[in-house]
Amino acid sequence: MMRYLPHTPEDIESMLAAVGVKDLDGLFATIPEDCRRSEPLDLPTLTEWDLNAHMDRLAAQTVSWDTHKIFAGAGSYHHFIPEAARYVLSRSEFVTAYTPYQPEMSQGTLQGIFEYQTLVCRLLGMEVANASLYDGASALAEALLMAIRIGRTKKKTVAVSALVNPYYRKVVETYFKPTDFKVETIPSKADGTTDLDAIAGIDDLAGVAVQSPNFFGCIEDLQAAGEAIHAQGAVFITAFSEPLAYGLLKTPGSQDADIVCGEGQSLGLSQSFGGPGVGIFTAKQKYVRNMPGRLVGQTLDADGQRGFVLTLSTREQHIRREKATSNICSNQSLCAMAAGIYMATLGGTGFRELAALNRDKSEYLKGALAAAGLVLPFARPTFNEFVVKFPAGFDTRWQKLLTEKKIMCGVPLVCYYPELADHYLLCVTETKSREDLDLLVKEVQP
Repeated sequence: MMRYLPHTPEDIESMLAAVGVKDLDGLFATIPEDCRRSEPLDLPTLTEWDLNAHMDRLAAQTVSWDTHKIFAGAGSYHHFIPEAARYVLSRSEFVTAYTPYQPEMSQGTLQGIFEYQTLVCRLLGMEVANASLYDGASALAEALLMAIRIGRTKKKTVAVSALVNPYYRKVVETYFKPTDFKVETIPSKADGTTDLDAIAGIDDLAGVAVQSPNFFGCIEDLQAAGEAIHAQGAVFITAFSEPLAYGLLKTPGSQDADIVCGEGQSLGLSQSFGGPGVGIFTAKQKYVRNMPGRLVGQTLDADGQRGFVLTLSTREQHIRREKATSNICSNQSLCAMAAGIYMATLGGTGFRELAALNRDKSEYLKGALAAAGLVLPFARPTFNEFVVKFPAGFDTRWQKLLTEKKIMCGVPLVCYYPELADHYLLCVTETKSREDLDLLVKEVQP
C-alpha cells in the first residue's frame, strides 16, 4: 500500500464489504492467475545518468524513422509536422490537462476545439463533429453503437468490412462482447474491396462500416456502398485511418455517409510508437443527439458577444445517467487541438497539394515495382499505401533488409490475413525521397 493513501483500514474494510469482496486481492479475481505478478518488481537502483544510458539502450532496440527507412503505414503514418504548428501547440494556453468545463476560464481552448470541429466537418463533408474521442478504433466502435441507437427498431446486428483495420475490428469485438448485439464480418472481393452483396443476407441489420482507403490501401466505392447499405435500411458508416486521403478523394459526406469516423494521427501528431491518437467523429446533423462524447458549441453571452461552451455532453456523469449516449469520460483535447492547428497551417490548398504528393510518390513506387517484375494483386486505385506480392519466402529477405540495410519493407499481411502469405502492405508519404524509393526497388527486385 502506498504510504500516503488517505483510507484507513476501517475505511477499506467497509468499502470491501459494500462491494461484497473479502480483501483487496478479491478485486482482481477476474484477472487470470498467470496474468498476475506474484512477486514485487525487481527494479535496480540506478543513478540518473546510468538510467538515461539504460533507456537509450532500450530505445535502440526499436526501429524508428530517424534511423531506418520505413515503408509501413497500416494505420500509423509518418508525416512532416510544420514547426509553426508545433510552436502554436506548445503555448501554455493549450498545453494543459484542464478540462474546459468552465467557459469563463477557457475560451481559448473551447474556440480551438470548435475550429477543429469545423475543419473536420469541411474535410469529410459532414454536418457536425464532436470534440474528439480516444482514437480511430474506439470511434468506430462508438459509431456502431450509435447506429443501433439511431435505428430505434430493436435491430441488434451490425456488419463490419473484413478490410477495416484489424485492430479496429478487435476493439469493436471488445466493445460488443458483453452486449447482446451481434457483429457480422463482410468478406472482401478479388479486387481488394468489400463485397457488399453479402449484406443482403443479413437480417436485423442496424449499421454497416466500410473503410476507405481500406486496410489494403484500396479506395472503396462509397457511393455504391451507401446505396446498398441504405437499401437494407441500415446506417452507413465510413471509417478511415488516413484522413489526408480526403484532400483528394470525394468526401464521404458527399456520398451520403451517415457517420464518418477514424484516426486523425496523420494531422499533426507524431507516431509516438503507437499513441496517443485522436478519434475523429462526425455525423449528419439529424443524428447529433445520438453522438457520443461532447461537442463545443458557439453562442452569445449576456452582452451579445460571441462565446464558446461545452454542449450536448450527454455522458453518464451528467444529467443523462443510464440514458447516456456513451461512457466516454474524456476526449483528446490537446491532440484535437494539434489536428486543428495542422489543418489551419496547411490550409485547403496546402492540404490538397500534400495529399497529391503522397499519391504521386506512392504511384511512382507502384510503377517501379511492377516494372521490376513484382505482382500488385489489387487493381483498384490507392492513395499512399498498396499491397505487393513478393516471391515465396520473402520473409527471410524482409528480415535481412531490416537488420542489414535498415529498410522496413512494409507490413506482412499474413499476420492478419493467413491466406495472403508473401503479401506486404507498403506505404509512401511525403517523407520519402525519390532516392529512397529507387533504393527500395533495387533491394527487392527478383
